[in-house]
Amino acid sequence: MPEPVYLDHAATTPVREEVLAAMLPFFGPRFGNPSSVHRWGREARTALDEARERVGRCLGASPDEVVFTSCGTEADNMALIGVWRARRDEGRRAAVSTPIEHKAVLGALHQVSKEGGEERLLAVDASGQVTAASAESLLRDDVAVCSVMWVNNEIGTVQDVPALAQRAKERGIVFHSDAVQAFGKVAIDARSTPFDMLSISGHKIGAPKGIGALYLRRGTPMEALMFGGAQDRGRRPGTENVAMAVGLACAAELAVAEREEEVQRLGALRDRLEASLLARVPDAVIHGRGVPRAPHVTNISIPGTESESMLIALDLRGIACSAGSACQSGSINPSHVLEAIGVPADVAKSALRLSLGALTTDASIDRVVEVLPMLVEKARRLAPA
Repeated sequence: MPEPVYLDHAATTPVREEVLAAMLPFFGPRFGNPSSVHRWGREARTALDEARERVGRCLGASPDEVVFTSCGTEADNMALIGVWRARRDEGRRAAVSTPIEHKAVLGALHQVSKEGGEERLLAVDASGQVTAASAESLLRDDVAVCSVMWVNNEIGTVQDVPALAQRAKERGIVFHSDAVQAFGKVAIDARSTPFDMLSISGHKIGAPKGIGALYLRRGTPMEALMFGGAQDRGRRPGTENVAMAVGLACAAELAVAEREEEVQRLGALRDRLEASLLARVPDAVIHGRGVPRAPHVTNISIPGTESESMLIALDLRGIACSAGSACQSGSINPSHVLEAIGVPADVAKSALRLSLGALTTDASIDRVVEVLPMLVEKARRLAPA
């Protein structure tokens, strides 16, 4: 049987061997609590401080601007809700985002609304990019915080974060970007781009699930969402997960060091995949095509098929992909991202997200190009008239 093909790296990635090796001592002899003053505690504290410094360097940030979290979702919630609560008494009652964000951001935006704030959504065009007109009209002086995803997790569209962050800065708005899919794929530097906050997630870059980080520019107001401890300057109380922080630091350094080469490799593979599939299935639709996209995500709708049945058929042949965000698993509704960019429901329900990464090879692409068109032909043949 052919080797299995994993094309769901946007959902999660395998833990890198280097990352696992770096973490293992902290599950064994280096088990100390970093808040303890004895040598076990001091050893853990040193490792935690070094991890914070290493992640900071990868972001162009100082160590004190890095807050370790349990995941990207927690970082997004801290950013939106925490900043809005800190600024609501300034008369800035609104929070702004886009309709194509990860549900972690949209859910946080809904919470702001429940607490008496106003949620606003910037308009996006058919490619999933924020329109200049909506940014001009909605980023006003009554906005506390604005969050725009750097790379969309379903269609791969890259937003012009530097320009949007600058626009927000001119209006005194705290600007956040969910960079979970962007880190390791686009150049990110807090020293040259005026964003105030940025979220990353370890399991998207070869670290384990359960660790992320929020970059919080020094001086940015934010209320803590948890209480009861002085860890991380009170911004996120609770005993720190030293092993996971060390793993994130290792993975982040590897992602930054390998970014340019990996972007070229994945971009070439994705382009070959898209061109080959379009040659075999000419009426397939690639969402977001024609604008800047990250190299590791392609989202393809194939008329005459349905996502769910195609995913099952592909899986039975050893090919793993998805229909959209991993947080949408089990949903029978069309993707909210595709709906927001104006994709008709009958087209959206046939969408497949294929996301490339460390496990993707030329042979992986060849296998998909061999199998997927055959499955499409079979699905169309069996479909009701």
